[in-house]
Amino acid sequence: MSTREKIIALLNGVPEYKMGYILAYVQGLTADEDADDAFCQQLYERYQNDPEKDDEFTLEECKREWGLA
Repeated sequence: MSTREKIIALLNGVPEYKMGYILAYVQGLTADEDADDAFCQQLYERYQNDPEKDDEFTLEECKREWGLA
């Protein structure tokens, strides 16, 4: 039995008054994933359009900029 089938079988035993909780939880799971995907896509596109993305810096330059030198 697949995980999906197990979940469906368990849902058959859930009282109707608890179904709202399950619905809200599942909607939250799917909404978060969609939002995460959209956020990651936005970050990727911003990175692709960054004119400085290919700039290189030495470790010493980074340490100076971060105040570690």
